[in-house]
Amino acid sequence: MGTDPVVVLCSYDAVKEALIDNAEDFGARGHMPLLDRISNGGHGVVGSNGERWKQLRRFSLMTLRNFGMGKRSIEQRIQEEAQFLIEEFRKSQAQPLDPTFYFAKAVSNVICSVVFGDRFEYEDKEFLKLLSFLNEVFKGFSSVWGQMYNVYPNVMGKIPGPHQKMFNAIDGIQGFITKRVKMHKESLDPNDPRDFIDCFLIKMEQEQNIPGTEFHMEGIVNTTFDLFGAGTETVSTTLRYGLMILLKHPDVEERIHQEIDKVIGRNRAPCIEDRSHMPYMDAVIHEIQRFIDLIPMGIPHKVTRDLKFREFFIPKGTTIFPLLSSVLRDPKQFKYPNHFNPGHFLDDKGKFSRNDGFMPFSSGKRICLGEGLARMELFLFFTTILQNFSLRSPVNTEEIDLTPLMSGFGNFPRYYQLAFIPR
Repeated sequence: MGTDPVVVLCSYDAVKEALIDNAEDFGARGHMPLLDRISNGGHGVVGSNGERWKQLRRFSLMTLRNFGMGKRSIEQRIQEEAQFLIEEFRKSQAQPLDPTFYFAKAVSNVICSVVFGDRFEYEDKEFLKLLSFLNEVFKGFSSVWGQMYNVYPNVMGKIPGPHQKMFNAIDGIQGFITKRVKMHKESLDPNDPRDFIDCFLIKMEQEQNIPGTEFHMEGIVNTTFDLFGAGTETVSTTLRYGLMILLKHPDVEERIHQEIDKVIGRNRAPCIEDRSHMPYMDAVIHEIQRFIDLIPMGIPHKVTRDLKFREFFIPKGTTIFPLLSSVLRDPKQFKYPNHFNPGHFLDDKGKFSRNDGFMPFSSGKRICLGEGLARMELFLFFTTILQNFSLRSPVNTEEIDLTPLMSGFGNFPRYYQLAFIPR
């Protein structure tokens, strides 16, 4: 691709053999110019390698857990935010709306409370600007211009075009984070960290005399960017795409309503414990993630040494694309790979059934840091919305087009309108 030799892995078997069975050899982050542009040449947790990556990932995971990732406290934050979202939808009085920024606001607020220590009001101008920047970046990554930049970064970096708008958005987000870090510095209490940024600042203070420390200004800005960006755009796009799929499949929506009424009723908020009693809902969410195939090519890996893989010789440093699309649509793993069918995750008794081909978060050493948080958010947001509302499309369901608006780094759904009808 462009000037880089690239190996592409297709099928569940090939991706599993590389990322899981040979995790060490395939565990490094591959070359991707757009990622380099965001991570300032390999800072932060997504774009880094080696010792830097190990330290930042370990620190980020530990800090997120300390702030409740996977625990009751973060569950309460999501439940609270889901109620704010429901109120917003109620205000629409069953009139059709475009849900894009509603989901972005709600999902982003969950990660904001962990990273920045507080949530934003939905009308906050700075917050809205930040979310439109993020949307611009995700869209830019998937556009033809973004893909051209990945292939010819030196040329594309110099010529005008829509991709420059994306670079301005990246700079805008980093500027916002830098400003928040400075604000945190001024009010920091080392004995009482409020959020991820505080914890990072404390670590910077502890390691300030260690030569080559990974805890410095560039580290904090880029790691925060990774958590905030990945924690907003992926889940909110999955929610938006998911409701569009349910508009297209009203029979599935109806079955979810029945399960919610039976297990939770209408008088209390859904909680994460409900998931184990709601196999159909769980299957639908898994199938939504499988079907929309959010990051089709995965994020590139590279091999850490010269190696022989399936009779092929791969030289050290070669960029590897584990084609997640080929795993999520592998006919050996899924009976109807190109159709939306929650039955892919149900056994013949209607119980939830795992499938090894379910890899939307990738796999192996570089599996998504926020997988647990994302799964919790998807369950609680979807369930809370469908407990309170029926979905209605202003256009005929035949007209709803589920193919992506653009497909590159991500599958970006078409814009659409829907009405939330109180149940």
